[in-house]
Amino acid sequence: MTTEVRVPTLGESVTEATVATWFKKPGEAVAVDEMLCELETDKVTVEVPSPVAGTLGDIVAAEGETVGVDALLATISEGAAADAPAAEPKDEAPAPAESAEASSVDVMVPTLGESVTEATVSTWFKAVGDAVAQDEMLCELETDKVSVEVPAPAAGVLAEISAPEGTTVDASAKLAVISASGAVAASAPAPAAAPAPAASSKDVEDAPSAKKAMAEAGVSRDQVTGTGRDGRVMKDDVARAVAAAASTPAPAAAPAMPRAPVAADDAAREERVKMTRLRQTIAKRLKDSQNTAAMLTTYNEVDMTEVMALRNEYKDLFLKKHGVKLGFMSFFTKACCHALKEVPEVNAEIDGTDVVYKNFVHMGIAAGTPQGLVVPVIRDADAMGFAAIEKAIAEKGARARDGKLSMAEMQGGTFTISNGGVYGSLMSSPILNPPQSGILGMHKIQDRPMAIGGQVVIRPMMYLALSYDHRIVDGKGAVTFLVRVKEALEDPRRLLMDL
Repeated sequence: MTTEVRVPTLGESVTEATVATWFKKPGEAVAVDEMLCELETDKVTVEVPSPVAGTLGDIVAAEGETVGVDALLATISEGAAADAPAAEPKDEAPAPAESAEASSVDVMVPTLGESVTEATVSTWFKAVGDAVAQDEMLCELETDKVSVEVPAPAAGVLAEISAPEGTTVDASAKLAVISASGAVAASAPAPAAAPAPAASSKDVEDAPSAKKAMAEAGVSRDQVTGTGRDGRVMKDDVARAVAAAASTPAPAAAPAMPRAPVAADDAAREERVKMTRLRQTIAKRLKDSQNTAAMLTTYNEVDMTEVMALRNEYKDLFLKKHGVKLGFMSFFTKACCHALKEVPEVNAEIDGTDVVYKNFVHMGIAAGTPQGLVVPVIRDADAMGFAAIEKAIAEKGARARDGKLSMAEMQGGTFTISNGGVYGSLMSSPILNPPQSGILGMHKIQDRPMAIGGQVVIRPMMYLALSYDHRIVDGKGAVTFLVRVKEALEDPRRLLMDL
């Protein structure tokens, strides 16, 4: 019986691909899901697995050919699969090597998220030679925003670590090799000899489209780092190398401030720790925010008496019915959504020479974690009730502390709330979270003497700070927004009446 191997679905708006490499030749035995060839599109590299076990027949689309979706690539003869292994044992030497190769599984970098192209290997939980179970955590990768755990795709022995700790890898890089058969455990020490893999990589054939791109861009092979199988250079690698070369002079134009000299006695008592990628990204984005936006902060204060009374009255019933505690964040979220409807420019963003107004509120809730500050987003918060908001905040806060937030959960925010009061902050100026145009800073609730009705009374007061982009938000709009938040919190009934 003959089975056809066809081009798989390549992704949205992708209609054709180039056959980059064939890993098998006609007449060779193939196993189910064994990689037959690699296709290269404008955006991604796609591996084509064997749909059945058997013997590879004709290769219809040779390397370098451009094929469309569902085009015929090759044929596999299922019936001949049984005969091929039977005739093969005549050569005793190649058989073990071939079976060992078939039992090895590559551990690749998992999907990192939209717009994330690289990560740093932060921790390996296993060493070469260790036995691993399927789905057992092998290592942890650190990207600009999240940490990603890499599970073992199969049970076996960790035979090779291709990317040690501290290595920066691309989204399609190989991290390690797992030997699925116990017999390969004996070969585990082999990867320790570093020269072997290096020597074999010299014989790797680069993708045809990559060669063409290098020739057109005038880039030499030594300037490009290959991320394909066994270090092959792909078209995307050439594009990244060209972009990196073009951007190289830019950092030199703004050199970092040199560190002041340190006395020898003091230097001996210092500890130098490399910043995590997350911390580096936080630092860069915050500084870019200051440099890009015309940021200004306006302040007000709110009497929390009514909110606290309402919370104390209903918190037990709220917990019993909804299974989540009633906190202050839901009140502030609802108050901000209410105010954003009246002052929509605070919920907008600048795109070139256009202002993009959002007819929805995706509320970012800043959360401090051991790894740094992250901002999970509660989508369509303006359409949610108190219970749904509290549940979303609790769930995303727990995921943030555990480092489990995905990229999608931190993208698309239109406005942000930052609560420095949980750490005891009395007043501060929050920094905008680009490309957003507004961020509200909450602070510590403190009893203060207030003049009310001609008398001095003690009230629980909180300072509020609204930082905004003065390029599209005028002072009147910023003050109006903050006043509306204040009014809604001092009289929560206004939220019910939509006033």
